[in-house]
Amino acid sequence: MGIGAGAVASLPTRALAQDAAPGPGPYGSIDDVDPDALGLILPPGFSARVIAESGSEVGDTGYRWHAYPDGAATFPDGEGGWHYTCNSEVFSPRGLGGVSVVHFGPDGEILEARRALEGTSANCAGGPTPWGTWLSCEEFDTTGGAADPEPQPAGMVWEVDPTGVTDPVARPAMGIFSHEAVAVDPEGERLYATEDQFDGHLYRYTPDAYPDLASGLLEAADVADDGSVRWVEVPDPTATSGSVRAQLPDVTQFLGGEGIWYHDGEVFFTSKFDGKVHALDVRTDQYRVIYDAGTFTSPVLSGVDNVTVDAGSGDVYVAEDGTDPIELVIITPEGEVAPFVRLTGEQHDGSEITGPCFSPDRTRLYFSSQRGGTNLAREVLGQEENDIFGEANAGITYEVTGPFRGRIEPEPTPTPTAAPEPTATTEPVPTPTEVITAATETPEPTDLAAGTVASADDGGLGAGSIVGIGVGAAAVVGGAAWAIRRRTRTAPDPPTDA
Repeated sequence: MGIGAGAVASLPTRALAQDAAPGPGPYGSIDDVDPDALGLILPPGFSARVIAESGSEVGDTGYRWHAYPDGAATFPDGEGGWHYTCNSEVFSPRGLGGVSVVHFGPDGEILEARRALEGTSANCAGGPTPWGTWLSCEEFDTTGGAADPEPQPAGMVWEVDPTGVTDPVARPAMGIFSHEAVAVDPEGERLYATEDQFDGHLYRYTPDAYPDLASGLLEAADVADDGSVRWVEVPDPTATSGSVRAQLPDVTQFLGGEGIWYHDGEVFFTSKFDGKVHALDVRTDQYRVIYDAGTFTSPVLSGVDNVTVDAGSGDVYVAEDGTDPIELVIITPEGEVAPFVRLTGEQHDGSEITGPCFSPDRTRLYFSSQRGGTNLAREVLGQEENDIFGEANAGITYEVTGPFRGRIEPEPTPTPTAAPEPTATTEPVPTPTEVITAATETPEPTDLAAGTVASADDGGLGAGSIVGIGVGAAAVVGGAAWAIRRRTRTAPDPPTDA
């Protein structure tokens, strides 16, 4: 049964039986483990290194890491290495968000770092596609007022080629709203997206010609008392007649949708205002809650945010925001909830863990402390103190290596033999270049045309000439103050109208 207009968001009571409970986890408790030299507490056998810090050069690439690192994913490069994509969640000044890429070699050495998307704002989370592109989500609603006198439309999903061969493409058919994260179901050929709003929805996008995302059907989930889900079409995904979520006042609302990830026929997603981890079986459209922080006096996991899944083990990794200490927590298929990484030290005060994701062989885990690290990025911009986060920093990104139980073991070296004659042909998997360039030109539903930006060699932290989304604008950074919106950690008053 859906939620009426102006009602406090809720979910079916019979779908709320949570499965997971505190336990030691697959790698044992970290309660008695001392912090390493980086201030991280990890299980025995695991080690960490810093990949990048906002405002600093990435390795010896000459590229300076962006501010406020957020959602991330990795993609094999076909030569034993991989590309790591990472969002920049800068809200203001507009147009200073985007995506950066680090190219790793087979042994984890940093080969290159560069900008992959510029001129966008508040790039929060997103999701990888099976065809090798990164979907970067902008998390903001329509803007305007004294601080932003020239209104911009709400956020969009941008499809980014990690290799840099093709240019980024906006996907307005996936909805113009405050996007958080997106996950792709390769079997059902659909995409699922969260919305970080108190009255947000869980969305499903069915492309007309999968994997081309240029056009398709956008729907929202309405959850019944028994956990079954029906899908309600969004009348106007481009929001020309009003905000997307306001068009669906009687559809189930999720309290601050955050990370989402597909694994083995299910999408796992979180909602921050009620501390829940949800699961939707996309094969049967059956919904359930696998963890509810509200059922515990002292929950092991709270402040739920970004999420990823170790595809080899089924372990769900949930990042925390607004907790003390800040942790990355595992929920295992066996039903245990246990911290995996704990951050210590003043450098992480006021921060959150963002962008957990595995390398393609699942031997390395990446994540960021979004407002951790030093003050270097702010010093580069000539900004002594961030007016929203006070003395909070601008972000640091880590790599954890160790015996993950879902890792892919290397194949033994085969004995050379004569190649057999081919007996059949198969359709090749499309590359990111083929997917993006093969799409027919998309008619723009409104004047919200995707923008482009002049390159900035300094990774987006220096001056740049910007053409915004549907708005011609120039943004000069230099010593200008820049900030990100603080994430709300307590539920606001429920909306009075839909």
